Amino acid sequence: MAHPKRKISKTRRDKRRTHYKATAPTISICSKTGEAHMRHRAYFVDGVLYYRGKQLTEA
Repeated sequence: MAHPKRKISKTRRDKRRTHYKATAPTISICSKTGEAHMRHRAYFVDGVLYYRGKQLTEA
């Protein structure tokens, strides 16, 4: 029966055993502008900065 020549580190073992995958970011549609944006992030629409459906600044 085959035996490993060297000890496999815990980090290397755990990396092999992991099954976590990267997930796509959650996208929301603004109720005011209808623009798609990432949640909990400010976003520009036609040079105007919006956050949570409210206008913050005008560029």
